Amino acid sequence: MSVSKKSAIVTGAGSGIGRAVTLEFLKNGYCVTLAGRRQDALLETISLAETYGNNATAVPTDIADPNAVRALFDKVRQKHGRVDVLFNNAGMNAPPVKLEELTDEQWTTIVNINFNGMFYCIREAFKIMKNQDPMGGRIINNGSISAHAPRPNSIPYTATKHAITGLTKSASLDGRKYDIACSQIDIGNAMTELAAKMATGVPQADGTTKAESMMDVNEVATAALYMANLPLNTNVQFMTIMATKMPFVGRG
Repeated sequence: MSVSKKSAIVTGAGSGIGRAVTLEFLKNGYCVTLAGRRQDALLETISLAETYGNNATAVPTDIADPNAVRALFDKVRQKHGRVDVLFNNAGMNAPPVKLEELTDEQWTTIVNINFNGMFYCIREAFKIMKNQDPMGGRIINNGSISAHAPRPNSIPYTATKHAITGLTKSASLDGRKYDIACSQIDIGNAMTELAAKMATGVPQADGTTKAESMMDVNEVATAALYMANLPLNTNVQFMTIMATKMPFVGRG
């Protein structure tokens, strides 16, 4: 069991934002436990860390399964003795179909991963952070610009991202007595494999399809590291990081 380095858990670490944040944490001295459904993707992330990958551990986890989440946090506690940071990132979107055509299964799948899974991770983090010595830790929830404004045909994603703001506020309040700082990072148009289509064209509120400005995903990782490294008596409650020219502020 090693307690010489800060211990972080990153969910959805096999690609995109989760991968970028994992690599940034590793390069800055964290021991990182990578959680995600596909072990091959988690191991690929670790391979990209090169020598820093020695401080990384892959734990395949379906965060929609509360038992799997418990097992994840138990493994981290057993190996590192504590959890200093949880980057609560894993999430997915439904196909962009009309609201009235969304199936029960599509709705439930998104709610289970984006909302229930986030809660399961927060709950398990609380259990460890309140009892570790020194007490406390930091939870950073990935909200999204959709926590503030929807895109067309995105009701399950938008609703769950709005709900994450409620999780963040409640966890922030309930964590005070345990020195647990909970915050939310809302990200807009970071260049990942899944978001690349936005650079070629994405539906707009007026019914048109337009290309949108993008930003380097590594800027998100730098922002998450800044939040993670703050002392526990200081918190960035909400951070919005976005491509400067994306259509968020204004009348779309």
